[in-house]
Amino acid sequence: MNASERFTTVSSQENLLPNQTTEVFISLNIPYTVAELVIAAFSTVGNVLVCIAVGKNRRLRTVTNYFLVSLAFADICVGALAIPCAIMTDVGIPRHNLYLCLLMLSVLIMLTQSSIFSLLAVAIERYIAIFLPFQYHSIMTSRNAILIIIITWILAFLIGLVPLMGWYKTPPESGYCFFVFVVDMTYMVYFNFFGCVLTPLVIMFLIYAQIFTTVKRQIRRMAADRVTGGGSQDKRAASIRKEMKTATSLFLVLFLFTVCWIPLHIINCFILLCPHCSIPVPLLLAAIILSHANSAVNPILYAYKMKAFRRTFKAIFLCSSNVIEPEDGQDRPATTGNGT
Repeated sequence: MNASERFTTVSSQENLLPNQTTEVFISLNIPYTVAELVIAAFSTVGNVLVCIAVGKNRRLRTVTNYFLVSLAFADICVGALAIPCAIMTDVGIPRHNLYLCLLMLSVLIMLTQSSIFSLLAVAIERYIAIFLPFQYHSIMTSRNAILIIIITWILAFLIGLVPLMGWYKTPPESGYCFFVFVVDMTYMVYFNFFGCVLTPLVIMFLIYAQIFTTVKRQIRRMAADRVTGGGSQDKRAASIRKEMKTATSLFLVLFLFTVCWIPLHIINCFILLCPHCSIPVPLLLAAIILSHANSAVNPILYAYKMKAFRRTFKAIFLCSSNVIEPEDGQDRPATTGNGT
């Protein structure tokens, strides 16, 4: 039996007899495994590069980037821990060890939740920078940012461990560890998706929508008042455009996260709400790969959209001892939030 023949649909797996279940999981899906290993390598290396860049370039040490480093650390863990766990559970490993199985399956939930909280922190930080610019430095200090990051990781850890606390399904007699067999879909859909994923995503999209509409309105008003405002008006408009550019880049990070993760959650909804619906396993595996691929995308996005990251990445690759920083300061955030 090759990888493509080992099972047909997710819904049919739950009705297999124990000996049939054993037959299902003894083969390794080579294309899936190779794709996961490639993603794991790019995710780990790329996000380590992000962390090094922030440590190397003092102009990248902003409150916004502290949250991006937290996001990068979660993505490093996806590549180094979660993806290997996903590959092992794809073939039912570990067998006859329910709590180790639950722990491995909870790792990705935990890391995903940490990523969502990091993105939410970024959105709130951008909101404060634009709507409360005079209070920004007193609110978004480095100390407060680190405290927020610690709290988000603790919350993500607790949310990810909920299955280990008893919210799981009784595994089949075969003892194979597979997500659909062990994790309760009521937890994944109602608690995790609706409560811990979809709600923060809706809040973030509303925050960015308000940022974009407000900033565009301010830019139009300043353009109309440019004659009376003079040079100071032009300087303020340039500062707002810079904030708008930063918010756009960060919104793109959020948008890609949503695109990569929503398909898998929609499949989980079908598994729970339509138990008789047949979901092709290749479709499920493609959704899993897409969700993991999000961890490898962000470093590429930073290099493409943010000049300071791009320059620092280049300096790292060239083994330069000093990062070349722009003399005109055009990459320096309008609100750095270093707490100084």
